Amino acid sequence: MYENILVETHGAVGLVRLNRPKQLNALNSATLRELATAIGAFEQDAAIGAMVITGNERAFAAGADIAEFQQTTLAELMKGLRADQYEVLRKVRKPLIAAVSGFAYGGGCELAMLCDLIVASDTAKFAQPEINLGLIPGGGGTQRLTRQVGKYLAMEVILAGRVLSAWEALQHGLVNRVVPVELYLEEALELAQTIAERAPLAARLAKDAINRAQDMSLEHGLGLERSNFLIAFGSEDKQEGTTAFLEKRKPQWKGR
Repeated sequence: MYENILVETHGAVGLVRLNRPKQLNALNSATLRELATAIGAFEQDAAIGAMVITGNERAFAAGADIAEFQQTTLAELMKGLRADQYEVLRKVRKPLIAAVSGFAYGGGCELAMLCDLIVASDTAKFAQPEINLGLIPGGGGTQRLTRQVGKYLAMEVILAGRVLSAWEALQHGLVNRVVPVELYLEEALELAQTIAERAPLAARLAKDAINRAQDMSLEHGLGLERSNFLIAFGSEDKQEGTTAFLEKRKPQWKGR
C-alpha cells in the first residue's frame, strides 16, 4: 500500500517507519502524504491507543528531499500541500511519540518536535540547517524549537547551524529520555503501550490541554483545563476507572 513507509501494529500501538534508507529518510511530498495517511488511519482505529513514528538507526529523517525542493516552484509551495500534511499530524488527538536515532535534521527535527514525546537514542542528532541552503525552517522549526529550548539556543541552532547531541537535547528539554541505540525503539514502544493502556478519552483531553498551554495565558489555560476535566468527570471512563479502583481490578476503558 505504501512505497516510502512501513506500517505495523504492536498491541495497542501503531508504528510507522520512514523507509527511504538511501535518502536517509528525507521527507519528500510522497512520504509526507503516506505518513499523514497512515497516522490518520491509526487515529480512526479504536484498537490503537498511541502511535510511534521512527526511521532507522542511522537516520530518523535527514530533512526535506533537496532534489525535490530544487525542482519545486514557489507557486507549488504556496499551495500548501506539504503544510497540509504537517497539519494532519499536528491535529492528531491520540498521543504520538517520535523514536529518534541518528540524523533528525531540518524537516526531520520538525517532525520529531511535532510529536508529543521524543525518545532518542544516544546517537541522535538534532539540527535545523536550512540556512545553509539560503532558507529558514518552514515546518514549525522556528516556533517549536524556540518554545522548547529558548530563544538564544534556538538562534544558535538556526542561524549558526549548531547540531545538538542527544544528551544536549535532553539537557535542554527537547527530548524525554536518551537510551542506548539498540534500545531506543523498544523504549518508545513500551512508553506508547503504557500510554495506550490508560483511559483514552482522558489521554486526549490531557494532550489537548498541555499542547494549548503554550499558546495561552495561565488564566485561560486553567479555564481550558477545568473544561476538559469536567468532560472527563462526566465520562463513562471516569465511572469505570473509579469503580475498578474500588474493586481492585483492571479498568475496561470505552473511550467515552
